Amino acid sequence: MADETSSDFNPAPQPNGEDTSPAIGLISQYVKDLSFENPSAPAVYQWQSAPQIDVQFNIGADGVGENLFEVTLKIDVTSKTDEGTAFVIDLQYAGLFGVRNVPDDQLQPFFLAEAPHMLFPFARRIVADAVRDGGFPPLLLEPIDFRGLFAQQVEAAQAQGQAGIAAPVGEA
Repeated sequence: MADETSSDFNPAPQPNGEDTSPAIGLISQYVKDLSFENPSAPAVYQWQSAPQIDVQFNIGADGVGENLFEVTLKIDVTSKTDEGTAFVIDLQYAGLFGVRNVPDDQLQPFFLAEAPHMLFPFARRIVADAVRDGGFPPLLLEPIDFRGLFAQQVEAAQAQGQAGIAAPVGEA
C-alpha cells in the first residue's frame, strides 16, 4: 500500500503558525462615483430615432495601504440620437483587495484581468438600474472577457519587443 503521508498531503507547519502562502481577498466593493445625466429631458421621451450607444471602459489599480489595493472599474456610457444626447452615465465601481505574499509579477494580471472580472457583474447592474431609473429601458452591457483582453495586451507588448505590458499597473 502506498504511503499517504508524503509532503503533498501534510505540508510542514510554519514557525509560530505563520501562513506564508500567497493570497488575495476581496475586502469590500463600492460605488466610488456615479453620475447620470439626462440633458434633453423631457423632449428626449418623444424622440423616435434609434440611439447610438458608446461604451468606454478603464481599469485603475492603486495601493492604498500596506498590502491593500483599490481596483476601480470606470464605465462611461453615452446615448445619442439624431436629435441630441439622450443620456450620459459615468460610473466608478471599486473593490478593495488585500494582498499577502503575492509576487509582484502576478499583481498586474490580477488587477487588470481577475479583479475587473469580479467587479463587472455588480457594475453592470448599477448601470442598468441607473438607466432604467432615468426613464429609459435598462441598458444591459455585454459581458467582457477581461482575461482575454489582458492576454491580447501581453501579446501586443511582446510583439513590440517589450518584456510586459507597456502601461504600468493601474492602466488598461
